[in-house]
Amino acid sequence: MEITVRIPVVGDWLHFAGPADANLKLVRESVGVNIAARDGVVQVQGAEEPVCIAKAVLDRMVELTAKGHQCQMGEVKDLIADETAGQAIHITAHDEEVVRNVSWEGDLQVYSAGRRIRPRTDNQRTYIEAIRKNDLVFGSGPAGTGKTYLAVACAVHLLKQDQVRKIMLVRPAVEAGEKLGFLPGDLEAKIHPYLRPLLDALHDMLDFDTIRRFIETDILEIAPLAYMRGRTLNHAVVILDEAQNTTASQMKMFLTRLGHGSKMIITGDTTQIDLNNPAHSGLVDAARRFKDVPGTSIIRLQNTDVVRHPLVQQIIEAYHSDGPHH
Repeated sequence: MEITVRIPVVGDWLHFAGPADANLKLVRESVGVNIAARDGVVQVQGAEEPVCIAKAVLDRMVELTAKGHQCQMGEVKDLIADETAGQAIHITAHDEEVVRNVSWEGDLQVYSAGRRIRPRTDNQRTYIEAIRKNDLVFGSGPAGTGKTYLAVACAVHLLKQDQVRKIMLVRPAVEAGEKLGFLPGDLEAKIHPYLRPLLDALHDMLDFDTIRRFIETDILEIAPLAYMRGRTLNHAVVILDEAQNTTASQMKMFLTRLGHGSKMIITGDTTQIDLNNPAHSGLVDAARRFKDVPGTSIIRLQNTDVVRHPLVQQIIEAYHSDGPHH
C-alpha cells in the first residue's frame, strides 16, 4: 500500500521533519514503513495497517506545524503511541501461540557473529521460558545469576526476529546516595554510570556501529526511570534493571507504561536495596501484588545460578549467612 501526504507551504520543513528528517526516521522505524520525502511531499509504503498508522501520525504533525509549532521527537513518539493504540489488533489464539513459539529453540539469536547465548542452569531456562510466555516478568536474584544479561539477550533476540520494534533499557538513579543533578555533564553523561551494566551486556550482543545506529533511529533507547512518566511503549521490550531501588509508586508508574505488543522484564536483587527504607522497595511490593496475576511470572534465581567467577557464589553466601546488608 502507498499513500502521499502533502506538507503545506506554511511553516518550516524543519519544524515538521526535525533535524536531518529525524521525525520521519522515527515514524519509519517505529511503525515499520518506508518513507520518502521530497519537495514538500511524503510518500509512505508498506503493509496496510502500518501505513494507516503512519499517515495518521503525519497528518497530526502537519496540523501542529501549520500552527507554527515545532514537532519534537518526544511528541512524535506520543503521537505514534496514540495512533498505534487506536488500531484494532486482530489475532487468534492459534496465531498468538505461533508467534510465541517462533525461534526460541537453541541459542538466543543476537547480532554479534559467533556469539552463543543460552541458559546454563535450570532456573535460567525457566526464566527464559517465562519471558517467552508472559508479557510481564520479574527476575530477582543475587549478583552474577544472569538476570540482567539474559533479559537483554531475550530483548535482542526478539528484535532480531522482528517480534518487536524497539528495546528500552531503564534504571533508577539511586546508588551510593548520589543524585543525577550532582553529577557533571549533560543527561547522557549523568546516566551513563548507572546504565553501564546494561551497556556492557549490549556490547556483547551488538557491535558498536549497530548500537549507534539503533540509538540514532530510536530502535534502542536508554533512559533513567524518572524520564518514563507519560510514555506509552508499544511493540517493545522494556527492561527495568536494579528494580529493588524503585519505590512502590515508581514501580506503578513504570508498569503502567506497558503498551500493545510489548514485554516488560523487571530485574533486581532484594539483598542490595539502596533506598533509605528498604521496606519500601517497589520490587518487593510488586512481587507480592503480582504473584497470582495471569500473564505475569516471578522468577527467583538462586546462589546456585551464579555464572561469574566461582568465588562470587561463595562471596554471596558469606554475606548472606548473617542476613541481608543495607
